[in-house]
Amino acid sequence: MRPRVTALRPERRGRVAVDLDGERWRTVPAEVAATVGLVVGRELDRPALRELRRALRRSEALASATKALRHRDVSSARLTQRLEAAAVAPAVRADALDVLARAGLVDDERFAERRAEALAERGFGDEAILHDLERQGLPAELRQHAVATLADEAVRARGIVARRGSGPKTVRYLAAKGFGEGALEAALDGSVADDT
Repeated sequence: MRPRVTALRPERRGRVAVDLDGERWRTVPAEVAATVGLVVGRELDRPALRELRRALRRSEALASATKALRHRDVSSARLTQRLEAAAVAPAVRADALDVLARAGLVDDERFAERRAEALAERGFGDEAILHDLERQGLPAELRQHAVATLADEAVRARGIVARRGSGPKTVRYLAAKGFGEGALEAALDGSVADDT
């Protein structure tokens, strides 16, 4: 005899308690119960249980991914790493990322541009920004595009030199922040010209 759903009770946080044959079985997200058609009186045969398990895996993957996106943007590569660490199956992982991308929650181009802008505002040069975007798992064309949208590196370096002065400490600071030689020379040449 196959188990039969005998009761569905709403629980906190969008979950539903499911009773099988008069005994409490488990709680599932309400959207999973609706997706697989859990209704009182339905028999849960093997195909129905497999469908339920697939829907639960997908729901868990989406919950894990949206939790990672709750406070800040994350690249799809970083999100993939998080889902891998949570032991989400590759097919479910790909499906979850696809759903989030279609919803506009995961957008690597937007992430790259915002991340590059934030790092530039914090005083980083192009090389450091490119390195960080690479660490985030972004492809080369997105990294290059994001850096190309920023103000010229030499202009940003001149702003730092104007605030800090043109001494050797500032040169070391700029080099440590990933500014290239060309930007350093242009910034220092500009500050020397301004001093005369």
